[in-house]
Amino acid sequence: MNKLITLSVLLILVAFAVQAQSNLLREGKKCTVVLTYDDGLKVHLTYVLPALDSLGLKATFYLSDYFGGLQAQIPTWRAAAAKGHELGNHTIHHPCDGSLPGRAFVKPDYDLSKYTAARITDEIQSMNTLLYAIDGKTRRTFAYPCGDTKINGMEYLASLRKEFVGARGVSAGLQPLAKVNLYNINCFVANGQTGKELIEQVKQAEAQGGLLVFLFHGVGGEHSLNVSLPAHRQLLRYLKQHEKTIWIAPVLEVATVVEQQQKRLKE
Repeated sequence: MNKLITLSVLLILVAFAVQAQSNLLREGKKCTVVLTYDDGLKVHLTYVLPALDSLGLKATFYLSDYFGGLQAQIPTWRAAAAKGHELGNHTIHHPCDGSLPGRAFVKPDYDLSKYTAARITDEIQSMNTLLYAIDGKTRRTFAYPCGDTKINGMEYLASLRKEFVGARGVSAGLQPLAKVNLYNINCFVANGQTGKELIEQVKQAEAQGGLLVFLFHGVGGEHSLNVSLPAHRQLLRYLKQHEKTIWIAPVLEVATVVEQQQKRLKE
């Protein structure tokens, strides 16, 4: 009898845990998919925004100004934000750790390994001020340039967490929403995949549940990390066709829900 009672209690606890996890998803949804685009490239304005808007899909654009063209783009980004797209902080100068292998592209003036904590903090806060001037919003998310999170072994965003709801990294992986690290959110880096291969990532997310974040740079060119326009278009069409069972939203919206639900699970 005691064994039966114990087994019943365990089954109840398992059911409760499953229910708690499912509560992190919108009702009737199999998974969550987020589309992110880094650097504020011209192709994002020329190709990506029109494609998203034609289907009514919302995405996150992590803006930086390392190429010196942001000022001319401001009216278009302001209009994009007004339509529901998220403008995220990707720093002003996109500093990366030049001491790591394969980082010959890093300019000495913007080598993160030579930054101080004060310098990166000032740069991030200045970008927040600029973004506020564009979209008038104060709640925001961050994306680590090159996925580098540390200066001298210290997490440089640690003192700025109050400024952001979450931060996207570059580590690969599909995660249950309850286990997402909001300050280093996993993603799938898009580079050279066909539309079928991109869609396969979504199908895996549908089968497993959890959060799938796409990280795009070039779409139809302009960056060494690039996917073709047809591949990107195929992915968007699949998401639109399955939006009844896939929650598709910007990082800020998803991170806000995850933050709330993770707090409830700890209570």
